[in-house]
This record gives sequence, structure tokens and C-alpha cells, in this order.
Amino acid sequence: MAWLKAARGANWRSLQDVRRTYGNADGVRVASGNTVTVFSVGGGKYRLIVAINYRWGMVYVLRFMTHAEYDKDQWKAQLWRQRFQMS
Repeated sequence: MAWLKAARGANWRSLQDVRRTYGNADGVRVASGNTVTVFSVGGGKYRLIVAINYRWGMVYVLRFMTHAEYDKDQWKAQLWRQRFQMS
């Protein structure tokens, strides 16, 4: 996957850095109050949702879903429940 190769070689320090590589990247606030980064992939058919720790240079893949699933917005609350259950 081209995205994975680009992410591994990246030195992203902010969302603006990410957007220099992927102009379609968006920061989206979820129920926890945290912001995740959303990429449109597969010609807009899919959404890749990641958490980026810019300080440590770590990217965590949280969700990969269809555009239709993404538009339902249920994933925002699901991320919060998942995080809460793990803590």
C-alpha cells in the first residue's frame, strides 16, 4: 500500500506536514475530545482513520471503512468506547 510506505518514510510533526504529503487529510475530533487524522483512499471509496503521535513519530491505524460507514459518524463514539474499555 502506497500510504503505508509514505507514512513509514515521513517525518510528520503536524497536520500541516501530513497535508503536504496528502492534501485530503483532515483532522476530526472524536467523542473523547482527541483529534484523529482521516485520509480518503481508494479514489474516495474508503476512509483510513489514524491517530498520530507527532512527538514520537508514531502512527496508529484505528479504522479502515467504506465512505458510507464513515458518513454514519458512529465510528466517533465507537473509538471512545473502545479506548475507555481498554483503560
